[in-house]
Amino acid sequence: MTSHIPADIRRPHLVWLVPVLWTLMFGLWGLSRQNSVWRDEAATWQVAERSPGEIWHLLGNVDAVHGLYYLLMHALFEVFGASTTTLRLPSVLAVALAAGCVALIGRRLAGPWAGLGGGLVLGLLPAVQFQLQEGRAYALVAGGAGLSTLLLVSLIATTGTGTGTARRTWPRWTAYGALVLVCALLNWLSLLILPAHAVTLWRVRPGRRVLAPWLLASATAVAGALPLILFSRTQSGQVSWIPPLTWHMMIGPAVLVAVGALGALADRWNGPRTGLPVRLTAASVGLPLLAVPLLGLAAASLVQPLFVDRYVLFAMLGLALLLGAALGAAVRALAPRYPRAAGLLVPAVVGVSALALLPVSLADRSPASRVDDVLAVAGEVSGLKREGDAVLFVPAARRDAALVSPGAFAGLTDIALARGPVESGTLKGEEAAPARISAALRGQRRVLLVSDAGRAGKPPKPSGSAADRAKAAVLRAEFTVVEDREVRGRRVTVYERRG
Repeated sequence: MTSHIPADIRRPHLVWLVPVLWTLMFGLWGLSRQNSVWRDEAATWQVAERSPGEIWHLLGNVDAVHGLYYLLMHALFEVFGASTTTLRLPSVLAVALAAGCVALIGRRLAGPWAGLGGGLVLGLLPAVQFQLQEGRAYALVAGGAGLSTLLLVSLIATTGTGTGTARRTWPRWTAYGALVLVCALLNWLSLLILPAHAVTLWRVRPGRRVLAPWLLASATAVAGALPLILFSRTQSGQVSWIPPLTWHMMIGPAVLVAVGALGALADRWNGPRTGLPVRLTAASVGLPLLAVPLLGLAAASLVQPLFVDRYVLFAMLGLALLLGAALGAAVRALAPRYPRAAGLLVPAVVGVSALALLPVSLADRSPASRVDDVLAVAGEVSGLKREGDAVLFVPAARRDAALVSPGAFAGLTDIALARGPVESGTLKGEEAAPARISAALRGQRRVLLVSDAGRAGKPPKPSGSAADRAKAAVLRAEFTVVEDREVRGRRVTVYERRG
């Protein structure tokens, strides 16, 4: 097989460097999404602009699970300034890192073409494409998961075959535990990688020299994350929007696992690798990494609804590794009779896949791919406002537009706000009592309402909080719509007092 592999693929650095550069190019393409920021990213943006003390105050009330990520983004905003590039570039870099790790794991376990194919495939997976340019922590967790898995494979390969000593391997075991802990502090559901790695160890059976330090590193990581886990459970209302698990929700994960299982079967054609434990294969690493986090999240969702696929984005590394192994097996099968075709197989498959997924790629890089756009609605407010106008937000969470773009709302009076988000240690602030809001609203001549799209020319629905119902009642009874604009999932409506 080796004689049929082009010389350049045998250069170790190209196997990981090409996927890293490919993923970086893919991530930087359309990074600003036409200068749009949606509500989840707006939370990152507005919190990152607070001081560390203000962030700590917030975490005591809400979003403790994202505390480390917010502090990281605060540091980046301080150094590089607040922008869509600063917001999203960490995710691009993290997925590029993950692609390099998949390539190195695949090369070691199934050959260079498997590594190259898996690394290139990762950035094309639709779930990864969506998070590749997202200003949240999920891509960072995927990058850490790639590194920790690479370390585990390296440690099994060395310690498990007797070529590594405790003195030589303890720095890597320390790095492994530290990576798992950091990922858990970014999103503690990332600890599901530990049972995935446990299945790999059970399959490989490397002996006590690997199992003992793995158990120690894993227990240390879990103990370090436990205070965050326990405290964040007191804020479980943050995930109350997640629907209960149904069998329909499991169709997608089941398809992914089935595809991964086919890749695991194809990996048999790659054969054992020299110098590795015979059971250490792409299948024994990739299939648990794909299936266990998805199944673990589903099991946890039976207790409390938590099933959101981005929470275990790192499982896609297992799918990419298995797809790469399948490509490597195909190259191996073709090489004896068609060496030139074998050398072109991986680039051809990746190229055709990229073209086939081009509609997905274009959609993910448009503002319409997300629920709404806080920057666009801020621009509309800036053009519609007049001196002395008031502003209302329905629901109150739509105040994020003013927090991300305060200049666009300069000069407007937020008549419903009693305590600001920073002062109250919240994401949306605390609003006054309904009677007080109604009284303040009756004293206004002109009001701008920022709300969700889909209510053209109408006051907000008289539902939700008592404060929102009070706003709707006064607007309906005493004001007239004079301007109404919908932009990228949100609406700005201008009301003037009748008469």
